[in-house]
Amino acid sequence: MIKLLSMILMCLFLAVPAYSDDGDAILQKVDRNLNPDSFEMYRKLINIEPDGSKKEFIMFTVKKGRDQVASVFLSPASEKGRATLRLGENMWLYIPNVGKPIRITSLQSVTGGIFNNADIMRLDYSAEYNCEKMEQQEGLLVLYLKAKTRSVAYDSLKMWVDDKKLLPNTIECFASSGMLIKTLYLKKNTDFGGGIVRPAVIETDSPLHKGYKSIMIFARMKKRDLPDEAFTLNFLPRVESLR
Repeated sequence: MIKLLSMILMCLFLAVPAYSDDGDAILQKVDRNLNPDSFEMYRKLINIEPDGSKKEFIMFTVKKGRDQVASVFLSPASEKGRATLRLGENMWLYIPNVGKPIRITSLQSVTGGIFNNADIMRLDYSAEYNCEKMEQQEGLLVLYLKAKTRSVAYDSLKMWVDDKKLLPNTIECFASSGMLIKTLYLKKNTDFGGGIVRPAVIETDSPLHKGYKSIMIFARMKKRDLPDEAFTLNFLPRVESLR
């Protein structure tokens, strides 16, 4: 009987993946699985209104390190040439006919949909959040993330991560009051080449904007070495030259 019980316990132990890393180390691995350290990509952002009408944007984006992101709008024609830059907590928008970059905030949206600027100019999650707790569910890790500073768009996140691929599939975003602001659904894991396998689609909805939906579609993501100059205010009018 004791031998049988020992075998059962051993089987249960082997059936549950063991994680020697803590939650913060897991989060850093999630970041690297989502994005190489330095890369370029194209994205389509689609805002869908309750009546079914849509507005679409196409952006070219470059990112370097944990907290440098620059993008330029390629379409629609009314947005072409607009460029954004994020350095840590600081964000700017360049509008060609204005000339001088203007400061913007993480909770604003350069596309006007449910995705705010923090979503569109996403840094590494580990740059903005600490993992306070990690739980295991069947096939999933659940990370409870807390913002490092008050300037972060969301006070906390609850992230469900595939325990083998270490890629998230659902992220709930909360205000400091505990109110759910939005949910991100990461879908369609895609091989972009060069060892990059990640969700190609992120959808979001919000209880604060019922009937509205936004979608972000990733394409042509690839590793790329980028100069530090590409992430400066002076370079904003020339981001498209990196294509």
